[in-house]
Amino acid sequence: MKLSIIIVSWNTADILAQCLDSVFAHAPAVPFEVWVVDNASSDGSVAMVGQRFPQVKLLANTGNVGFATANNQAMRQCTGEYVLLLNPDTIVYADALARLVQFLDLNPQAGACGARLLNADGSLQHSCYPTPTLGRELWRMFHLDGRIRYHMDNWETNTPRPVEALLGACIMARRNILEAIGLMDESYFMFSEEIDLCYRIRQAGWQIYWLPQAQIVHLGGQSTRQVKTEMFLRLYEGKLRYMRKHYGRFQTWLYKLILLLASLARLLITPIAWLERPPKREEHLALAGRYWKLVKALPGY
Repeated sequence: MKLSIIIVSWNTADILAQCLDSVFAHAPAVPFEVWVVDNASSDGSVAMVGQRFPQVKLLANTGNVGFATANNQAMRQCTGEYVLLLNPDTIVYADALARLVQFLDLNPQAGACGARLLNADGSLQHSCYPTPTLGRELWRMFHLDGRIRYHMDNWETNTPRPVEALLGACIMARRNILEAIGLMDESYFMFSEEIDLCYRIRQAGWQIYWLPQAQIVHLGGQSTRQVKTEMFLRLYEGKLRYMRKHYGRFQTWLYKLILLLASLARLLITPIAWLERPPKREEHLALAGRYWKLVKALPGY
């Protein structure tokens, strides 16, 4: 088996079907298998996959075990030389999968690669990032990260580029590397697990590449938008877990302080939201509520 495609799904039946349709419509000319791991969806996702895509290997969890654990369930059973972690809210373009496979075939120094992700309107989606550090997170939290993020809009679209971390919506990696580094860290429920994975791949001596010749549409946030506040808190829980794992307790404590100060700054300007018209007023007030919950949750993270 050359390629194992793993898709973790949670209440995304319609777009999951669209994703699977695109995968089989633009399948690579190599032996491949598709795994869907469902995290206890209540929208008929399991039945849909069983009825419409009987060739898919389906794992149906009785509870939501999170993104990392669900991917690992399939990785421990799949047999492909390469493993593609693919989000259900993606649409594969022609030759995208074949080009990712070919790139790993021709570049033995590459441990993983990711596609050029596009928004639904065809515009470029930022899909790779410098590895988070305390300094970078400080700049990002105060919206001063323009100089330290990747400026992908100016990148050459015909040339692969080495990067530090890829968005988890599309990561193709060598299976032997994933096994050597211990698969995904299951202590992450959701968010930062792909950053951690990319960090460990690079620490093991491999390079990671962004491959613009392979194009995939990523709709984004189809599962997380269903529980926005919980996912907002999970986002920073994951970031703090990553910081603690790779930089130690002291830097984690400093990062908590940065989060606290940034959250309080946002809460202080909340009254301005009342001067705005709906729906922006409601959006800003809802965001303020999330930051207040983050402030209260920080001591336990």
